[in-house]
Amino acid sequence: MDNKNVSPASYEKFRHFLEKQCGIVLGENKQYLVRSRLASLLYKHDYDNTDALIDVVVKGYDRNLLQSVIDAMTTNETLWFRDTYPFELLLRDLLPQLATKNQKLRIWSAACSSGQEPYSIAMSILEFQKQRPGLLRQGVEIIATDLSSEMLSKCSQGLYDELSLARGLSPQRRAMFFQPHESGQMQVKPEVRNMVSFRSLNLLTSYAALGRFDIVFCRNVLIYFSADVKQKILQQIAGQLQPAGVLFLGASESISAASDTYAMIKCNPGLYYQKK
Repeated sequence: MDNKNVSPASYEKFRHFLEKQCGIVLGENKQYLVRSRLASLLYKHDYDNTDALIDVVVKGYDRNLLQSVIDAMTTNETLWFRDTYPFELLLRDLLPQLATKNQKLRIWSAACSSGQEPYSIAMSILEFQKQRPGLLRQGVEIIATDLSSEMLSKCSQGLYDELSLARGLSPQRRAMFFQPHESGQMQVKPEVRNMVSFRSLNLLTSYAALGRFDIVFCRNVLIYFSADVKQKILQQIAGQLQPAGVLFLGASESISAASDTYAMIKCNPGLYYQKK
């Protein structure tokens, strides 16, 4: 047997453990996913096989290994300006409305993954301010959270390779918002990085310490949770939104679990949800 393979018994044990720890629901027969995500940890943490590694993690014997496993299972690099329409709506509709408020604009990027989403939001705001100078004078604060502390550390540096930059970033925005770095990668310029604050947060815990927000992006993450957990997350997000605050979900996600809390606002293109 290949030492990277995951036995059916270990897989069942691990997927129940992962749901309890992170709320992530793995379906049946996804051993290949666990195998691919945990393979590099065998050598890094000196384990002979994946089953042995899973056993130690589930029993809670090694907290450093636990963090490495969570990082490996929750890290999923995303796109710049993913699906386009949330950022078009931000520029065209939402920012002009919110710019009239005499207070700081606060935006939360939940499950920010590899950082493209919060940096895309920051770039959109800078473009808006260039088009409409004098607005948003009270400032803008973008909070970006994720479960993976290792990924958050990388995000704060704002370093991306050519493959990452090719995924949804236009040549114009690359030229405007990035600069060469000594590592050979490209780095998000300080004016963009300084707009975003990265923090570690498990969506299964309380969000109260984050404060209230005008807009929340919680995109392409609810699909990993059970229906009950999804409903809980949506209700907790509503508690952090300002009156009539806006929530963006992923293109394939719906608000059905909390339809009494949010109203769907259909736009052309796309849609968003507004706190009732």
